[in-house]
Amino acid sequence: MITQTTSVDARILGLLLPYHRTTGPASADPQDHPEQLDQIRTFTERGEPVLFTLPGFPCKSPNPEKVLGHLPDEGERLSLSFLDGLCARIGEIYAPGARMVICSDGHIFADQIKVSDADIDAYGDELRALIRREGLQHLETFDLRQVHGDLPHEEKRRLVTEAYAPPLDALRAQTRTDEETARLYRGITRFLVEDTPAGHAGSRSALQRECRARAYEVIARSRAWGELIADHFPRSVRLSIHPQPMGAGKFGIRLLDSVDAWATPWHSVVVRGPWPGARLMRRVEAEGVGRLVWRGERPSHYVVG
Repeated sequence: MITQTTSVDARILGLLLPYHRTTGPASADPQDHPEQLDQIRTFTERGEPVLFTLPGFPCKSPNPEKVLGHLPDEGERLSLSFLDGLCARIGEIYAPGARMVICSDGHIFADQIKVSDADIDAYGDELRALIRREGLQHLETFDLRQVHGDLPHEEKRRLVTEAYAPPLDALRAQTRTDEETARLYRGITRFLVEDTPAGHAGSRSALQRECRARAYEVIARSRAWGELIADHFPRSVRLSIHPQPMGAGKFGIRLLDSVDAWATPWHSVVVRGPWPGARLMRRVEAEGVGRLVWRGERPSHYVVG
């Protein structure tokens, strides 16, 4: 027999399942996602708002062929509105409601993705301003500026990495034996190669070797950031912008439509067309099919037709 509390847990998870970003078979049955049901239950049993944590929204890609600039645009606006709307819908079936912490991870690997801390600060500040302007009442933000006081970003990165990151040798070994880790490694390597602006000095093969080496460091730092988040928010429903297999401790969530399962608003631009909703594309591709739309004084997205 399903209890009232369990029924609420399943209904809450059911609101997320249509947006599950997974690396394998998917299931719309909440009972096939016991990790997430258990995480939700830690809140519903106490009658507390459900807390979601989502690492992501780091900064814009440094490659101008992919994005419109270094500040949030229509992609972030739509994604944040979507996440806020999910929390609002949870509040319609569960009175205590839900809130989500956007754990911006740009600073933790800024030196590895070749983006300045100043640009990451500007991105994060505009993200907060966007949340305020849009009246997104269920969203909060968290980033490295809220850790280790007033130390320089470089020192904070070192402290977090030393405290939480797995050894690189162990990570390399895991990549050889675990398909999910290998898939992530290949995806991050691809991003690093693609994020390199045109005109890079050196051969393509040298760039790929460099990016493969940096990919291990990015994954290690990302895991360190995840462990730090777990310490700061020991009870939460853990979301991920990366595809996650069914049954994983994190629930991969799709923010916007894209033919590329790895696409994100910070590596792409939004394109609106005769199709439902918004799609993500590389900027150079969007320029070939649509016209640029401005929001205020900044470029925002593309429209087809």
